Amino acid sequence: MISMAERLGMSTQNKLKLGIFGSNCSSGRAATNVPERWSGNWPDNLALAKMCDGAGIDFMLPIARWKGYRGTTNFMGAVLETITWAGGLLAKTNRIHVFGTVHAPLIHPIVAAKQCATVDLISEGRFGLNMVAGWNSDEFSMFGTKQLEHDTRYEYAREWVEIIRELWTREGEFDYHGAFFDLEKLYAEPKPYGGSRPAIMNAGASPAGRAFAIQTSDLLFTLLVSIEQGAKTVAEVRAQAAAAGRHVDVYTSTYCVCRPTRAEAEAYHHYYVEECGDWEALDHLMELAFPNPEHRATQMGFEAIKRRFIGGNGSYPIVGSPDDVAGELAMLSAAGYTGICTSFVNYLAEFPYFAQEVLPRLEKLGLRTPK
Repeated sequence: MISMAERLGMSTQNKLKLGIFGSNCSSGRAATNVPERWSGNWPDNLALAKMCDGAGIDFMLPIARWKGYRGTTNFMGAVLETITWAGGLLAKTNRIHVFGTVHAPLIHPIVAAKQCATVDLISEGRFGLNMVAGWNSDEFSMFGTKQLEHDTRYEYAREWVEIIRELWTREGEFDYHGAFFDLEKLYAEPKPYGGSRPAIMNAGASPAGRAFAIQTSDLLFTLLVSIEQGAKTVAEVRAQAAAAGRHVDVYTSTYCVCRPTRAEAEAYHHYYVEECGDWEALDHLMELAFPNPEHRATQMGFEAIKRRFIGGNGSYPIVGSPDDVAGELAMLSAAGYTGICTSFVNYLAEFPYFAQEVLPRLEKLGLRTPK
């Protein structure tokens, strides 16, 4: 048996949960031409998962991509599908939790519920579902599917996840009649592992998206612009969740360049972003993410955004020595975040130094327990 509290705590006592983000994608989350950029292939992913499992990292979070961002590297052009990726990693690890990321409009909820339950059984309760209500229009066109109007996406996703949760928990057959799904005699066996269900994550930034995540999810994944903004966001989410009679843990993402000195870290960051960035891929990514040129100009200084997308696909940069990195992670914990997922230019090459130098510092700060 496994309780929901154990699932949400990822079976650890770590105050600050740490995860690895985007390793299932070629180039990871760094749109750069450097020769050491991440492969994203299966052998490297498996080696990374085993390394993280041994080091006590709490979770791995993938990105669901169906088409790359072009450019000289075709950034994120080769991507391992996330549910089967999670099943493979969970079968080969012992304690780490792994999420699958699913675009709700592209995968029928009956199929998604069965896939997730199967992987959850393989892992004995270490699987989580990251649901996405919409994303890049060129990917949806591949499926012959048009994106719904922004707020309507969340109305659709609400029915989608309601069906999945019913399939995970309800015995026998049942009908579901909604605005988007009209289904009869639904049935699903076996159920997820241990008498509970997988944790559900969603990234909702708009008012409609945040309201959806608070209503339907256990973990809310948010964009971090600054630590001050992050603390305000966490407080708002907690207040909104409490008003709805719910508790939602708040997570965010960073990318990390950790070297023995801050000068070394900043030099490498400059090298792979400024000197070797795949700016052609970035231009296409910006067109998809911010199709309105006027909207781009309002985004926290568009040049700063562009460099964040080269460095780590828009995540918050943490660049410096082990003391610097541990200090910033501690500030994010103090701001109220339950978990942080991070990425590296080359995960296998850079993670060992992070594990050796940063994790012990976080233990001394009381944010992590020894593995």
